[in-house]
Amino acid sequence: MTPKHEYHSDPRLTSLRTFFQKAECPAAEYAMEFLRVADQYALDWRLLPSLSFVESTGGKASPYNNLFGWDSGKARFASPIAAIQTVGSRLGQSSIYRAKSVDQILAIYNPDAGYARRVKSVMRQIALIQ
Repeated sequence: MTPKHEYHSDPRLTSLRTFFQKAECPAAEYAMEFLRVADQYALDWRLLPSLSFVESTGGKASPYNNLFGWDSGKARFASPIAAIQTVGSRLGQSSIYRAKSVDQILAIYNPDAGYARRVKSVMRQIALIQ
């Protein structure tokens, strides 16, 4: 795992911030936390930001700081960072998500056939920004 201070020079940070800033998303402010949590739980670094973009347009529509539509949108979090930490922890450690591929995680997260396509499209957009 990369120490927090080293994320400032991480090219993924620039990609995430640029992606969110282009769409004027509040989540741009949390780009470093998305990376830290993804690394901590061995998740694809684009997964959590992409879920937040699909579910809340990167925090534009996130009642109770629920960037991810967690628990069918009913979950309440003390802050966006708490949401990132909680959802990242669940995806990385919960027995239903742990050690699964992105496709498997997405099929569990939202079984709608088009959902995985939307999230993976956002993941590709994030990866293209350098």
